Amino acid sequence: MSASIDVPSSERLPFLRGRSTAATVLAMIRNPLEALPPEVFVEPVVFTRTAGRTQVFLSDPTLIHEALVKNADALGKGENVRRALGPALGKGLLTADGAHWKWQRQAVAGAFRHDKLIELQPAMIAAAEVTRDRLLAANGTALDIGHEMMRTTFDIIVETMMSGGHGIDVGKVEQGITDYLKPSGWTFALAMLGLPEWVPFPGRGKAREAVAFLRSSLARVIATRRKTPDERFDLVSMLLAASDPETGRSMSDDEIVDNLMTFITAGHETTALGLAWTLHLLSRHPEYEAKVLEEIAAVTEGQPLRAEHVARLNYTKQVFSEAMRLYPPAPIITRTALRDFRLGAFTIPAGTNLHVPIYAVHHHVSLWPNPETFQPDRFAPDAAKDRHRYAYMPFGAGPRVCIGNAFAIMEAVAILAVILPAIRLANPSAARPKAIMKVTLRPKERLLMTVQARA
Repeated sequence: MSASIDVPSSERLPFLRGRSTAATVLAMIRNPLEALPPEVFVEPVVFTRTAGRTQVFLSDPTLIHEALVKNADALGKGENVRRALGPALGKGLLTADGAHWKWQRQAVAGAFRHDKLIELQPAMIAAAEVTRDRLLAANGTALDIGHEMMRTTFDIIVETMMSGGHGIDVGKVEQGITDYLKPSGWTFALAMLGLPEWVPFPGRGKAREAVAFLRSSLARVIATRRKTPDERFDLVSMLLAASDPETGRSMSDDEIVDNLMTFITAGHETTALGLAWTLHLLSRHPEYEAKVLEEIAAVTEGQPLRAEHVARLNYTKQVFSEAMRLYPPAPIITRTALRDFRLGAFTIPAGTNLHVPIYAVHHHVSLWPNPETFQPDRFAPDAAKDRHRYAYMPFGAGPRVCIGNAFAIMEAVAILAVILPAIRLANPSAARPKAIMKVTLRPKERLLMTVQARA
């Protein structure tokens, strides 16, 4: 397997003569994945000009490392990210830059230490068992498996990071997140054109109402915890106790809400989508499902899953990893150059929009043999060790790699190991589901799957 892609040497940026700005905008509104130049699936780097601005698309792992790691200080989140996510996430960990990002990252790091994650495994297993029993009660019917996984991962993140969340309405929160993300293609398109934020677009009003509901729900949690402090150690307590090492100031309620919004929306949504795609793929590949079931039975010896079993479910983890290769929950990383910097043979000017199309990297013909085929053995230890670190990035890359990546993998493996031995899921449709980017990578249509209890 190729570790990287050869990059042509040229100082002058070789702009691609692709589709018009109007065509790109329309594609962005429909599905931002369709706005990607097709060349990103076969070339190492692609340069375009859209609406008068330089766009760089990186699919070469070596260049991705050079940009996101070696030149991390030359890149900021940029206007597109701020406009798409800022109204909901404010200046939390996902959207902040510079020193403000750094001290927030330090403030929450303790919640994701390995020893802390091990303590959270029983809660993950308990939530998975509730889901298993709910699915068993629906034996013989078709359910939206994406919704079921959203509900499960939301229960887990609220229980583990917010100690129960004080009665947050799970259904309303899930719908609120969907309403907010639905018109994101319009947000990206208008930002690309440099149009002001007041420009109306379909779904804008509903998205604003969703943000107001989500943020007010979390603000009530913060108010309750400030009023009645206790000894709980969770993400909320860490945010309440956090202080900027340079200024000594604490987080305001709005800043705490920013970060809780980040972890609830980004945290539970991405894992749930990864699980939904995994269950869909296993339903189409019974030979791999059988291997997962065999591993679970061997590790648990036919007993209920316990926390100490999770780390030993290596093949189950491979299956989840391969599902996230085919359907990366966060399919594109976007940055803006804050200053001129060198990238390979090129000088990238300040103001350039730089994109790492993770979806394209994960399907790149020079990096993955038969890239459209579901093959969990790609993530067997021997195969994985020979692959470039930045050929596979379901959780991003560089200093801003997702802080919750170990949490997500542990959670996903636990959920699969509880559900699959009890339930067989079948997709009644023979059609391959279409993926659509709404910030995260969702199925365009609901993933309806028939539930059958295993004998």
